[in-house]
Amino acid sequence: MTSEPSEPQSSVTPPPATEPQVTGPQVTGPQAHYFRTPAASTTLARRELHLVLAGRPVTLTSSGGVFSAERLDLGTRVLLREVPPPPAGGDLLDLGCGWGPLAVTQALHSPGSTVWAVDVNELALELTAGNAIRAGAGNVRAVRPGQVPADVRFAAIWSNPPIRVGKAQLHELLLQWLPRLLPGAAAHLVVQRNLGADSLQRWLRETLPEGWSVDRAGSAKGYRVFRVTSA
Repeated sequence: MTSEPSEPQSSVTPPPATEPQVTGPQVTGPQAHYFRTPAASTTLARRELHLVLAGRPVTLTSSGGVFSAERLDLGTRVLLREVPPPPAGGDLLDLGCGWGPLAVTQALHSPGSTVWAVDVNELALELTAGNAIRAGAGNVRAVRPGQVPADVRFAAIWSNPPIRVGKAQLHELLLQWLPRLLPGAAAHLVVQRNLGADSLQRWLRETLPEGWSVDRAGSAKGYRVFRVTSA
């Protein structure tokens, strides 16, 4: 296994005094971004992250109010290291896109594809859309779940899923999107081992239809990467 990539350098915009408006339940703590939905263009502090995605140097913007605002999180880094390049064309999905590193990577790898970056957080969608434009990835569509046309089927799904929403909600989320894979297509999911990665793998094997496969594609730094292949 290769060594852990170095942390991206970043510069920080000082936080303003104005509090953002949010909608939804007022949940506090490290998982609040899963339930609160900061309005787009709020005045939360923005941060510039200098990264290399799909072999290209890019500068993306993150913000308070979205997952891992301060850096490219370790789970996503492990996933990017283990996942194969996406298909050159078709529809690709970044499920739970945050500020968009997976979607931008998919789009840069596969400029002939349509990348659907899905999140319930309006600020995350704003950031992803802006980051895609900034990176020269014009094939990204940052949308809420209900905005993906019902007939779209995915050639690949990448996701660092929101484990902390709870088991029932996580299972519902995966059963909503995994069946939309094209026949023989694969989803790659990264899950922290001490947050139930192995039990999630067992559940997927027991729940998905006959002919589907769930394999461990890689493991590093306490994270598992699962490959879920449709029948």
